[in-house]
Amino acid sequence: QVQLVESGGGLVQAGGSLRLSCAASGRAFASSPMGWFRQAPGKEREFVAAISSSGINTDYGSSVKGRFTISRDNAKKTVYLQMNSLKPEDTAVYSCAAAPRAVGATTSQWLYDYWGQGTQVTISS
Repeated sequence: QVQLVESGGGLVQAGGSLRLSCAASGRAFASSPMGWFRQAPGKEREFVAAISSSGINTDYGSSVKGRFTISRDNAKKTVYLQMNSLKPEDTAVYSCAAAPRAVGATTSQWLYDYWGQGTQVTISS
């Protein structure tokens, strides 16, 4: 069982940077494969990034590729999302999610069983 607690959201101007954190708990799934998603008002949830248990394999949504970086520190049981060159269209609620049963490197096939509460990111123009 996994519980996720997010932090780091806030208000930043366009072109700036922000780092989100997702702290995981649960003795059996501390290094679960993880993902970040976002959802803006009136829009469907969008895949942002994913990372394997070891941190070796990563994947990104097309809208953030080259600007965002997902990473993890398993000793701290924390996953990060570094967001650079932020744009107003990045404004959304960002949520982290865990896929503890994922076994392959194809992140699009992962099933996410646990979700954090979400943190608001607002980018001003």
